[in-house]
Amino acid sequence: MKEARQHRFIPPKGAADLLLIRHGETQAALRGESFPMVEGQGDPALRPEGHAQAIAVAERLKTEPIRAIYVTTMQRTHQTAAPLAGHLGLAPKVERDLREVFLGDWDGGEFRFRAAENDPAILRARERHEWGELPGAESTMQLQDRVRAGLMRIAAAHADELVAVVVHGGVVGAAQSLASGARGFAFSGAANGSISRLVVHGDQMIVRGFNDVSHLPT
Repeated sequence: MKEARQHRFIPPKGAADLLLIRHGETQAALRGESFPMVEGQGDPALRPEGHAQAIAVAERLKTEPIRAIYVTTMQRTHQTAAPLAGHLGLAPKVERDLREVFLGDWDGGEFRFRAAENDPAILRARERHEWGELPGAESTMQLQDRVRAGLMRIAAAHADELVAVVVHGGVVGAAQSLASGARGFAFSGAANGSISRLVVHGDQMIVRGFNDVSHLPT
């Protein structure tokens, strides 16, 4: 051997390469009005900016060798996936366990107002990295358990394949925290339309990217 170059990452044999795409921006919450609901959780549609973000995601990924697209039970993920699915000729599959954080009494839009007002429960949640501080919400552990289960199911079905998984901000954060060992809210704030990346091999999850927004309109 005359030379040894720096290592270039290649997913391990049998691993699934998952592109975690946060859905596009949704309709604004309105005082006194609830979003449409699905299984007790708010289900707002994309607003025009969200549709533009979905198109940008599709343009970015349409030439990638993506073998499957996954969405959640919520319409915003279906709408975000639609342009990419059209380019690739793939029918998205639903993974229910990757739906957004259940916000309990504040689901349906109230959470947004409480967050904007720095409600004490939200401040406690951020400080303690604990969704369960919100009234009636699921705990961070409950969220992470189901997110892990959903990701593992997808990975098991797609060894040695690249997969697009259109999810939610809380799910991106949970997945990255699980993979990195960081605290529950360490990866909060993934942008609408952003792309993060996880490589899943057996029980191991490897962080390969977070919050890529280079494709999005400014």
